Amino acid sequence: MLIGCTESRISDDPSLRLSFEKDTVCFDTVFTGVGSATKQVMIYNRNKSALCIEKICQDGTNDYFHINVDGENQLSNIHKLTINGGDSMYIFIRVSINPFKQNAPVVEDNLHFLINDHVQTMHLEAIGQDVQLIKTKKRLTTCNSAHFNANKPYLIYDTIAVQGQLTFDAGARLYFHDKAVLYAYGSVSSNGDLAHPVTMQGDRIDRLFDSVPYSYVAGMWGGVFLIMPPDAATAPTYQFNYTEIRSANVGLYCYCERTTDLPQLQLTNSLIHNHAVYGLVLQNVDAEVANSEISNAAAYCVYLAGGKQRFIHNTIASYFNNTNVRIQSVPREDAAAVYINNLSKNNAETQASFVNCIVDGVRNNNFVVATPLPQYYPFEIKGNYLKADSLQVLGAKDNIYRKKDDTTSVFVNNYYKYKEYKYYNFRLDSLSPARGIGDSLSALAYPIDRLGHSRINQRPDAGCYQYR
Repeated sequence: MLIGCTESRISDDPSLRLSFEKDTVCFDTVFTGVGSATKQVMIYNRNKSALCIEKICQDGTNDYFHINVDGENQLSNIHKLTINGGDSMYIFIRVSINPFKQNAPVVEDNLHFLINDHVQTMHLEAIGQDVQLIKTKKRLTTCNSAHFNANKPYLIYDTIAVQGQLTFDAGARLYFHDKAVLYAYGSVSSNGDLAHPVTMQGDRIDRLFDSVPYSYVAGMWGGVFLIMPPDAATAPTYQFNYTEIRSANVGLYCYCERTTDLPQLQLTNSLIHNHAVYGLVLQNVDAEVANSEISNAAAYCVYLAGGKQRFIHNTIASYFNNTNVRIQSVPREDAAAVYINNLSKNNAETQASFVNCIVDGVRNNNFVVATPLPQYYPFEIKGNYLKADSLQVLGAKDNIYRKKDDTTSVFVNNYYKYKEYKYYNFRLDSLSPARGIGDSLSALAYPIDRLGHSRINQRPDAGCYQYR
């Protein structure tokens, strides 16, 4: 009856050891002056006999790592802590890094456990990143103009409302706290380049699971809203080049109330990815969108309602939450990847053209043109690869339509497998049916793809990525 049972008798055998869940506890980049999320680490006694931890101590050379053991956060108060045979306990660890340290210092410490005159050690390490903090008691910052540079990342706790010019330099990095939103009521210039994109994402840069960074979780912040005031004397212009907007509720939402003298958007070489509602919304906005990936929104990746829009060489992929582990807080809606709304009398006429694009997704019909008389909708839709019903509109020609039962791989990877560390990759598969189907004349306007690869001297592929 007693065979295999554990003992509460404390052993003084110096050969017995504790087992650590991790011998080294690594923290992802920690913003200085803010602190990390708390990590919990399991300590196991896999022996039959109980063991007594006589003392737990750190090296004592810094105060970066804050330890809590069994509810006690002062290690000097811990003496003779017993772990029964076959039992375990949690240790909770948090990091805080002095904001006056230089950018990205590596900070380290060791946590020592003294058991039967033998010391076992757990190593702790983290990287600190100094930031420019935007935070007020009201959680709202308003300004006449704003200029974000690349000197240090911005940690944005507040909703920001910019009345006038908003500028982002190449390499600017913005991390938004939960529910923070960026509103722009004037013109916007985001000047990223291939090597130094402008990036916007949530401020959780730790991990949900070991293989799931929080940057993979949608809805971590509010999003970017471009609003033209109805009484504006002149229409604003919005220019985004090499700009990445990730994991918000809405990626880029552009809205104008009036139906004439509309704002102008140019979105090129950019990425709008993994949003809990919409990717790109254009309502009464004239736009050119080119060489950009707009992917994985829970509802529409692209929603158009009013204005003249030209989409050329874009990859629009709707595979939100296409994974074997649920990491999103919202389900995927039964919504087309692209929805063109030309029915509302409150908006200007929607004049949307799509050339050399990929529109694909989980849904069978991912390209919807809602217009009173589709057979007379004249706007150019050609050279595209579409997972959609064959378009019965006047302007549709020379498109490839993916059949419902076609299992050919369009992309390198249209799903997320967290155990295999395989994240979405919407570049073209070697056998992709979107290869070489683009209209060559139209491609001359954008001879270089989003990653800097040439489309010249070869038949252009559909989408923003030329196969390499």
